[in-house]
Amino acid sequence: MATIVSINTTKLIPKDDAVANAAIFEGNHPIVGDRVIEGDGTSQEAWQNWVGLQDLTQLEITKSFTPYQRVCIFAPHPDDEVLGCGGLLQQLAANGNPIVLIHVTNGTQSHPNSQIYSQESLNIIRPQESVKALEVLGVANQVTTMALNLADGNVFAQQDQFHQELSAIIQPEDILITTFINDGHPDHEATGQVVASFAKQQHLACYQVLIWAWHWAKPGDSRIPWHCAMRVN
Repeated sequence: MATIVSINTTKLIPKDDAVANAAIFEGNHPIVGDRVIEGDGTSQEAWQNWVGLQDLTQLEITKSFTPYQRVCIFAPHPDDEVLGCGGLLQQLAANGNPIVLIHVTNGTQSHPNSQIYSQESLNIIRPQESVKALEVLGVANQVTTMALNLADGNVFAQQDQFHQELSAIIQPEDILITTFINDGHPDHEATGQVVASFAKQQHLACYQVLIWAWHWAKPGDSRIPWHCAMRVN
Protein backbone atom coordinates (compact mmCIF):
# COMPACT_ATOMS: atom_id res chain seq x y z
CA MET A 1 0.00 0.00 0.00
CA ALA A 2 1.35 3.40 -0.97
CA THR A 3 0.66 6.92 0.17
CA ILE A 4 0.16 9.14 -2.87
CA VAL A 5 1.44 12.67 -2.50
CA SER A 6 1.04 15.43 -5.04
CA ILE A 7 3.53 18.16 -5.85
CA ASN A 8 0.64 20.46 -6.70
CA THR A 9 -0.42 20.97 -3.09
CA THR A 10 -3.28 23.11 -1.87
CA LYS A 11 -3.22 25.36 1.17
CA LEU A 12 -6.30 24.58 3.24
CA ILE A 13 -8.23 26.65 5.76
CA PRO A 14 -9.94 25.06 8.78
CA LYS A 15 -13.70 25.17 8.27
CA ASP A 16 -15.66 22.36 9.84
CA ASP A 17 -16.75 21.40 13.29
CA ALA A 18 -14.52 18.35 13.69
CA VAL A 19 -11.47 20.43 12.79
CA ALA A 20 -12.45 23.21 15.16
CA ASN A 21 -12.96 20.74 17.99
CA ALA A 22 -9.59 19.11 17.31
CA ALA A 23 -7.80 22.34 18.13
CA ILE A 24 -9.28 22.96 21.58
CA PHE A 25 -7.72 20.00 23.40
CA GLU A 26 -4.74 20.57 25.63
CA GLY A 27 -2.08 18.03 24.76
CA ASN A 28 -2.88 15.31 22.25
CA HIS A 29 -6.32 14.99 20.69
CA PRO A 30 -8.03 11.68 21.62
CA ILE A 31 -8.38 10.65 17.96
CA VAL A 32 -5.75 12.46 15.91
CA GLY A 33 -3.08 12.79 18.60
CA ASP A 34 -0.53 15.49 17.74
CA ARG A 35 -1.77 15.83 14.14
CA VAL A 36 -3.85 18.89 15.03
CA ILE A 37 -5.10 21.33 12.38
CA GLU A 38 -4.65 24.91 13.54
CA GLY A 39 -3.28 28.25 12.38
CA ASP A 40 -2.05 28.92 8.84
CA GLY A 41 -0.24 25.61 8.51
CA THR A 42 2.75 24.87 6.29
CA SER A 43 2.86 27.09 3.23
CA GLN A 44 2.50 25.88 -0.33
CA GLU A 45 5.87 27.43 -1.08
CA ALA A 46 7.55 25.38 1.64
CA TRP A 47 6.25 22.15 0.15
CA GLN A 48 7.07 23.09 -3.41
CA ASN A 49 10.64 24.01 -2.44
CA TRP A 50 11.21 20.74 -0.59
CA VAL A 51 13.60 18.59 -2.63
CA GLY A 52 12.23 15.49 -0.95
CA LEU A 53 9.13 15.60 -3.15
CA GLN A 54 11.20 15.25 -6.28
CA ASP A 55 13.01 12.28 -4.75
CA LEU A 56 9.79 10.30 -4.40
CA THR A 57 9.03 7.59 -6.94
CA GLN A 58 6.55 8.73 -9.55
CA LEU A 59 3.28 6.81 -9.70
CA GLU A 60 2.94 5.69 -13.32
CA ILE A 61 -0.77 5.37 -13.96
CA THR A 62 -0.52 3.18 -17.06
CA LYS A 63 1.58 0.62 -15.16
CA SER A 64 -0.25 0.64 -11.84
CA PHE A 65 -3.84 0.89 -13.12
CA THR A 66 -4.98 -1.50 -15.83
CA PRO A 67 -7.30 0.32 -18.27
CA TYR A 68 -10.97 -0.40 -17.60
CA GLN A 69 -10.17 -1.62 -14.07
CA ARG A 70 -12.61 0.05 -11.69
CA VAL A 71 -11.23 2.57 -9.19
CA CYS A 72 -13.21 3.49 -6.07
CA ILE A 73 -12.35 6.83 -4.46
CA PHE A 74 -13.55 7.49 -0.91
CA ALA A 75 -14.10 11.12 0.09
CA PRO A 76 -14.98 11.75 3.74
CA HIS A 77 -16.75 14.92 2.57
CA PRO A 78 -17.68 16.24 -0.89
CA ASP A 79 -14.58 18.14 -2.17
CA ASP A 80 -12.00 15.81 -0.59
CA GLU A 81 -11.76 13.89 -3.87
CA VAL A 82 -10.68 17.09 -5.62
CA LEU A 83 -8.37 18.38 -2.88
CA GLY A 84 -6.78 14.97 -2.44
CA CYS A 85 -6.52 13.64 -5.96
CA GLY A 86 -7.96 15.98 -8.60
CA GLY A 87 -4.98 15.44 -10.90
CA LEU A 88 -5.10 11.69 -10.33
CA LEU A 89 -8.79 11.71 -11.28
CA GLN A 90 -7.90 13.28 -14.62
CA GLN A 91 -5.13 10.76 -15.26
CA LEU A 92 -7.36 7.82 -14.39
CA ALA A 93 -10.06 9.11 -16.72
CA ALA A 94 -7.52 9.50 -19.52
CA ASN A 95 -6.33 5.95 -18.83
CA GLY A 96 -9.85 4.60 -19.37
CA ASN A 97 -10.57 3.57 -15.80
CA PRO A 98 -14.21 3.68 -14.68
CA ILE A 99 -14.32 5.69 -11.44
CA VAL A 100 -16.74 5.35 -8.55
CA LEU A 101 -16.71 8.30 -6.14
CA ILE A 102 -18.09 7.50 -2.71
CA HIS A 103 -18.98 10.43 -0.45
CA VAL A 104 -18.82 9.01 3.06
CA THR A 105 -20.70 12.00 4.49
CA ASN A 106 -22.31 15.00 2.82
CA GLY A 107 -20.24 17.47 4.84
CA THR A 108 -23.18 19.08 6.60
CA GLN A 109 -21.04 20.23 9.56
CA SER A 110 -18.75 22.42 7.45
CA HIS A 111 -20.31 25.72 8.61
CA PRO A 112 -21.37 25.31 12.25
CA ASN A 113 -23.56 28.09 13.63
CA SER A 114 -23.81 29.70 10.20
CA GLN A 115 -26.78 32.00 9.63
CA ILE A 116 -26.47 31.41 5.87
CA TYR A 117 -25.71 27.73 5.39
CA SER A 118 -27.90 25.37 7.36
CA GLN A 119 -27.15 21.66 7.58
CA GLU A 120 -30.16 21.03 5.35
CA SER A 121 -28.89 23.35 2.64
CA LEU A 122 -25.34 22.01 2.87
CA ASN A 123 -26.69 18.50 2.38
CA ILE A 124 -27.62 19.68 -1.12
CA ILE A 125 -24.98 22.30 -1.86
CA ARG A 126 -21.83 20.33 -1.12
CA PRO A 127 -22.65 17.34 -3.35
CA GLN A 128 -23.65 19.80 -6.09
CA GLU A 129 -20.30 21.55 -5.74
CA SER A 130 -18.57 18.20 -6.17
CA VAL A 131 -20.42 17.61 -9.44
CA LYS A 132 -19.40 21.05 -10.70
CA ALA A 133 -15.76 20.40 -9.75
CA LEU A 134 -15.76 17.11 -11.66
CA GLU A 135 -17.13 18.97 -14.68
CA VAL A 136 -14.33 21.53 -14.44
CA LEU A 137 -11.80 18.70 -14.27
CA GLY A 138 -13.37 17.20 -17.37
CA VAL A 139 -14.05 13.80 -15.79
CA ALA A 140 -17.74 14.00 -14.86
CA ASN A 141 -18.80 11.59 -17.61
CA GLN A 142 -16.49 8.88 -16.28
CA VAL A 143 -17.38 9.22 -12.61
CA THR A 144 -20.30 7.54 -10.88
CA THR A 145 -21.07 9.14 -7.52
CA MET A 146 -22.78 7.53 -4.57
CA ALA A 147 -23.38 8.72 -1.01
CA LEU A 148 -23.16 6.64 2.16
CA ASN A 149 -24.87 9.39 4.19
CA LEU A 150 -22.92 8.75 7.39
CA ALA A 151 -23.07 11.52 9.97
CA ASP A 152 -20.50 14.24 9.30
CA GLY A 153 -17.97 14.63 12.09
CA ASN A 154 -18.75 11.22 13.56
CA VAL A 155 -17.42 8.62 11.12
CA PHE A 156 -15.36 6.90 13.83
CA ALA A 157 -18.55 5.94 15.67
CA GLN A 158 -20.04 4.47 12.49
CA GLN A 159 -17.20 2.17 11.45
CA ASP A 160 -19.29 -1.02 11.57
CA GLN A 161 -21.94 0.47 9.28
CA PHE A 162 -19.19 1.80 7.02
CA HIS A 163 -17.63 -1.66 6.74
CA GLN A 164 -21.00 -3.18 5.85
CA GLU A 165 -21.44 -0.58 3.10
CA LEU A 166 -18.05 -1.51 1.67
CA SER A 167 -19.03 -5.17 1.50
CA ALA A 168 -21.99 -4.20 -0.67
CA ILE A 169 -20.09 -1.80 -2.94
CA ILE A 170 -16.62 -3.19 -3.55
CA GLN A 171 -15.93 -5.72 -6.30
CA PRO A 172 -13.07 -8.29 -6.28
CA GLU A 173 -10.81 -6.46 -8.75
CA ASP A 174 -11.37 -2.89 -7.55
CA ILE A 175 -8.54 -0.50 -6.69
CA LEU A 176 -9.33 1.65 -3.64
CA ILE A 177 -8.21 5.21 -2.99
CA THR A 178 -8.84 6.81 0.38
CA THR A 179 -7.63 9.51 2.72
CA PHE A 180 -4.41 9.00 4.70
CA ILE A 181 -5.01 7.00 7.87
CA ASN A 182 -3.22 9.71 9.87
CA ASP A 183 -4.45 12.77 7.97
CA GLY A 184 -5.28 14.82 11.06
CA HIS A 185 -9.05 15.16 10.61
CA PRO A 186 -11.10 12.57 12.56
CA ASP A 187 -13.39 11.78 9.62
CA HIS A 188 -10.42 11.51 7.25
CA GLU A 189 -8.58 9.17 9.58
CA ALA A 190 -11.66 7.01 10.18
CA THR A 191 -12.30 6.76 6.44
CA GLY A 192 -8.70 5.86 5.71
CA GLN A 193 -8.53 3.27 8.45
CA VAL A 194 -11.79 1.53 7.54
CA VAL A 195 -11.02 1.42 3.81
CA ALA A 196 -7.39 0.36 4.29
CA SER A 197 -8.44 -2.39 6.70
CA PHE A 198 -11.09 -3.65 4.30
CA ALA A 199 -8.61 -3.62 1.41
CA LYS A 200 -6.13 -5.65 3.45
CA GLN A 201 -8.79 -8.20 4.37
CA GLN A 202 -9.89 -8.55 0.74
CA HIS A 203 -6.35 -8.41 -0.72
CA LEU A 204 -7.12 -5.31 -2.77
CA ALA A 205 -4.75 -2.57 -3.89
CA CYS A 206 -5.26 0.55 -1.79
CA TYR A 207 -3.71 4.00 -2.09
CA GLN A 208 -3.95 6.78 0.48
CA VAL A 209 -3.86 10.50 -0.28
CA LEU A 210 -2.81 13.41 1.90
CA ILE A 211 -5.18 16.35 2.42
CA TRP A 212 -4.98 17.94 5.87
CA ALA A 213 -1.52 16.47 6.39
CA TRP A 214 -0.19 19.14 4.02
CA HIS A 215 -1.40 21.66 6.60
CA TRP A 216 -0.08 20.30 9.90
CA ALA A 217 3.02 18.45 8.69
CA LYS A 218 6.39 19.91 7.72
CA PRO A 219 8.64 18.87 4.83
CA GLY A 220 10.35 15.65 5.85
CA ASP A 221 7.94 15.23 8.79
CA SER A 222 8.56 11.86 10.46
CA ARG A 223 4.81 11.37 10.96
CA ILE A 224 4.42 10.86 7.19
CA PRO A 225 5.65 7.49 5.79
CA TRP A 226 7.70 9.06 3.00
CA HIS A 227 9.57 5.78 2.48
CA CYS A 228 6.47 4.28 0.84
CA ALA A 229 5.10 7.49 -0.68
CA MET A 230 4.75 8.14 -4.40
CA ARG A 231 4.20 11.40 -6.24
CA VAL A 232 1.69 12.18 -8.94
CA ASN A 233 2.86 14.74 -11.49
